[in-house]
Amino acid sequence: MSNLWDLSHIQPAGTDVLAGDTIPAMFWNAVAERGPRVWMRQKELGIWKSWTWDQTAEAVREIAGGLMSLGFAPGDCASVLSNTNIEWVLADLAVLSCGGVSNGIYPTDAAAQVHYLSEDSRTTVLFVEDDEQLDKALEVRDNLPLLRKIVVFDMEGLRGLDDPHVLSLQALRELGRTFNQQHPDAITQRVQGCGPDDVAILVYTSGTTGKPKGAMHTHAALTYTVRGYNTLISRCEDDETMCFLPLCHIAERMGGEYFSLYTGAKLNFVENPDTVPENVREIAPTVFTAVPRVWEKFYSGVMIALKESTRMQQAAYAWSIGVGTRIADQVLAGQPVGGGLKLQFQLARWLALNNVRKLIGIHRARFLVTGAAPISPELVKWYLALGVPMLEVWGMTETCGAATGVPASRIKPGSIGPAAAYNEVRVDSATGEILVRGPNVFKGYLNLPEKTAETIDPDGWLHTGDVGLIDADGYLRITDRMKDIIITAGGKNITPSELENELKFSPYVTDAVVIGDKLPYLTVIIMIDQENVEKYAQDNDVPFSNYASLTRTREVQELIQAEIDRVNAKFARVEQIKKFFLLDTQLTAEDEELTPTMKLKRKLVQQKYATQIDAMYR
Repeated sequence: MSNLWDLSHIQPAGTDVLAGDTIPAMFWNAVAERGPRVWMRQKELGIWKSWTWDQTAEAVREIAGGLMSLGFAPGDCASVLSNTNIEWVLADLAVLSCGGVSNGIYPTDAAAQVHYLSEDSRTTVLFVEDDEQLDKALEVRDNLPLLRKIVVFDMEGLRGLDDPHVLSLQALRELGRTFNQQHPDAITQRVQGCGPDDVAILVYTSGTTGKPKGAMHTHAALTYTVRGYNTLISRCEDDETMCFLPLCHIAERMGGEYFSLYTGAKLNFVENPDTVPENVREIAPTVFTAVPRVWEKFYSGVMIALKESTRMQQAAYAWSIGVGTRIADQVLAGQPVGGGLKLQFQLARWLALNNVRKLIGIHRARFLVTGAAPISPELVKWYLALGVPMLEVWGMTETCGAATGVPASRIKPGSIGPAAAYNEVRVDSATGEILVRGPNVFKGYLNLPEKTAETIDPDGWLHTGDVGLIDADGYLRITDRMKDIIITAGGKNITPSELENELKFSPYVTDAVVIGDKLPYLTVIIMIDQENVEKYAQDNDVPFSNYASLTRTREVQELIQAEIDRVNAKFARVEQIKKFFLLDTQLTAEDEELTPTMKLKRKLVQQKYATQIDAMYR
């Protein structure tokens, strides 16, 4: 149980804990060292099933043997179209152990996107989760001449399937057992033949500015970066982590799968994206990495629960969070915490804060990590007041994940920290753009040498597209994306992300896009939090028939206006939002307006809702 005023227990180790200059070499070394210990857990029929390193190795060996029996050659690409689960990891490690290239496809992608990503990556074997994902693959396979086999993880509902190009994961493993008996040294030879400079994985960008681009990462970059992570974030074999973000995204692939492979921390898989809150409470991770939307949802849940609690409970929370906030202020200012305040904090935890932590599922967490998008500094401070430090990291697909990170010894909300020890970071003096250089930077975009040359300059600096500032302590603060900076008709430069982050701090707002470039004032398009706004409507007897009618009710419009007023109070008059529009369509990851990581695509939203935007300026 962490002490807010003593953060020594979360200092990173920084020592090299596992040999290997490729991911498969690292994995098989881990198996040799940790064989009977548990590595992964996943729920099956309501019961948590454990996978030891030896059991994982057996499955990987058989899947790799099955791939080789199908003619899968070194350098061939296999793609995985599935939600995050253990089978995803098994397939990934098997492909890499064959000397192949592993690529992930978001399970929310439509069939057309599956076709594009499979064709662009030259996929020869496609792993799919179930019948739903198989349907997408079957729809486009006739236009994928290189695709030889489709392998299905879960055959429920497909027992009668008779297709020579489709087989179950179990059938592939049986092929592998036979192949491995006949060729006992084949997998060892493939692992040894895999070189550090070989491309290991493809990670496609989310496509906010056009078609997704396949970022190529070598084994050298992956193993270098994962060792670097151990100088940035504290993790060890005793830790329990949670794997739930998409594994085709660099954040979970590096910070989840590969970092846990390296450190031995246990990976616990959620049942599905909808059960994350319930599974967090079951797993109670000791180290928890998530995106800001998850932290915002947890905070919103607590605030909604607080409104329904008794006056005594509300008073206990108010006093307790007040104590936590006073300590957080002193910790952030680098000041010592007095004995009297420490005693008050113990009482505050007993009265309310421990219950809040248990409600979220972070009562065992030594610290939290947030990344992949900007987060409100007030939210970071709130978790700190609960007694759980939150460390912000920043990076991108092209930097192989985190390139900067806030150290536990000096937390600065609103900052993404100094450069990680394993790369260089600087701000271009002319443009303000953040540049990154180091062995962690990607090799380039697949099939797009011109785009690669635009992104990595001749001196090896990666041009990130983010604009930022560096303070006297070397801490970076991102002010915005270069292409997103708003210059109003009055010539005022506005960074929309600051306003958007403040709005997303509201339990009633899921996402927001601020408009105003070359326009007389700022407006905003808002996506409401359906669950919380529906509950507000029900609690206040607001009649509505569906999602669209909910967004149009006077009471909901006034509710959101109050949230905008709260945010406006923090900004100068010229930076304030004058009008807003609520999206009246319930968007999911399948909709074109959202990226697979559930972020609104600014450019597309502005184009699609041009009529509504024009109306706000008439």
